[in-house]
Amino acid sequence: MNELSVAIVTLGCSKNEIDSEIMSGILKNYNFNITINLDEADIIIVNTCGFIDTAKEESIKVIWEMTKYKKYGKCKYLILSGCLAERYPKELVEEIDEVDGILGTGNIKNIAKLIKELEQKNKIINIGNINEEYTEEIKRTEFTHTAYIKISEGCNNYCTYCIIPKLRGHYRSRKIENIISEAKYLVDKGVKEIILIAQNTTDYGIDLYREYKLPYLLYELNKIEGLEWIRILYMYPDNFTDELIKAIKENEKVVKYVDIPIQHINDKILGKMNRKTSKKDITKLIEKLRNEIPEIIIRTTVIVGFPGEKNEEFDELYEYIKKIKFDRLGAFIYSREEGTKAYEYDEQVDEETKIYRKNRIMELQQKISLMKNKDKIGKIYKVLIEEKYDDNNTYMGRTYMDSPEIDGIVYLKSTKAINIGSFVNAKIVDCLEYDLMGEILSEYSE
Repeated sequence: MNELSVAIVTLGCSKNEIDSEIMSGILKNYNFNITINLDEADIIIVNTCGFIDTAKEESIKVIWEMTKYKKYGKCKYLILSGCLAERYPKELVEEIDEVDGILGTGNIKNIAKLIKELEQKNKIINIGNINEEYTEEIKRTEFTHTAYIKISEGCNNYCTYCIIPKLRGHYRSRKIENIISEAKYLVDKGVKEIILIAQNTTDYGIDLYREYKLPYLLYELNKIEGLEWIRILYMYPDNFTDELIKAIKENEKVVKYVDIPIQHINDKILGKMNRKTSKKDITKLIEKLRNEIPEIIIRTTVIVGFPGEKNEEFDELYEYIKKIKFDRLGAFIYSREEGTKAYEYDEQVDEETKIYRKNRIMELQQKISLMKNKDKIGKIYKVLIEEKYDDNNTYMGRTYMDSPEIDGIVYLKSTKAINIGSFVNAKIVDCLEYDLMGEILSEYSE
C-alpha cells in the first residue's frame, strides 16, 4: 500500500480545500504518496461540491473526466468525497461504473481505511456521519503565504434555499485552543494571512461556549507573532454584534474587510428565505460598520429569482445596491434544490428572468466597482505579492480589500526581484472595473 500514489481533485469552496488537506495529511501518515499528476495516480479522489446546480454540473463533468484515467490510465480506484457524494451516493455509484468508493462529508478521517477495504470489495459507500467533530489530530502539510482555517462545521440557519445542513450537519464550533494552535503552526510554516471560514462565522462559539466568541478569538489570534493579516468570511448579519465590530476595529492584524451575505433586501423575500434579519437591520449594520471603521470594505452576495420575487421585489434589491454601493458583490441565480423547503414553493421564476436579473445586478456592480477603484488612484496600500508573470517585470498581489480568488488583484511593475509572499507599499496609478495597477514604492515595514 505504501507505494500507491494518490491525487486529490478539489472542487467547490475553501471549506472543501481544508477537507482535502486533511485527507492528504491522513494519507501521508499511512505512507501514501500525494501527487498532482493525474497520470501518475493509482488512486484519484474527487472532492465534490453539491450546493447548487452549476456546482453539481461541474462536479459531474470532472468525475467523468477522471473516469478516463480509470479506463485508459494507471488509476486503480476512483473515489468521490464531499457534498455531492454525501447527497447522491447511490446514484453516483450506479450511474458511473468507474466509481469505486463514496466518502461522505463526516467520514473523511476514514479515507485510508476505505482504500484498504477496496482491495477486498468492489464498491464501498461510507456516508451518514454528518455531525462528526472536526478532525483535530491531523497536521496540514501544504503551505503558501495564505491559509484558510475552518472555525466550525455545519449550520443551524436552515435557509429555505440551502441544502447544506442536510449535508454538513448542525453547527459545531471548534475549541478556541485548537484554532489558535493551528494558526500558530501555520504561521511557523510561513503563512502570513489567515482566513477564518465557516458556514456562518458570526455564530462561532454559541454552541460550545453559550456565547458568541468570534470577538475573543480575534483578540487571541491578533497576539500571534509573525501573522500579518486575519480575514473573516461568511459573516451572517443577524448575530453581528457590537463586540465583533469593536474587535475588528481594535485588532490591527484583522483586515478591515467583512463578507456579509445578505441574499436579498425585500422583507417578504427574506422571510420566505428564513433569513433571520430585515432590511432595517441590514441597513443599520452597514451604517454602523462604516461609521465605526471608515476604511471598511463590505462584500456581500445576493440571490435573484427566488420564488415569489416579482419585478417589484427585484427593483427594491436593485435600487438598494445602487444606493448602498457595496465594495464587493456577487449575484447568484436561485437554484431549486430537492430537499429544501423552497423547492416546494409556488411562484417559481423562469430561467430567462433569473439570468436577466443577475446580469442587471452585475452590470450595476461593475459600474460601482469602477467608481470606487478610480477613487483609489494616487493612494498607497500594503500589497501581498502572490504571483510573478513570465515577463519577469510584472507581479500580482492583493490589498486588504480583496479576498483571494473572489475579489480583485493589483498588477505591479518592478525591475527588482520581489519574493512571493512578501509585502510591499504600492501607489495606485490606474484601474480597471475590478483590478488595480500600481507602482512599488518600497518593501513594507511598520
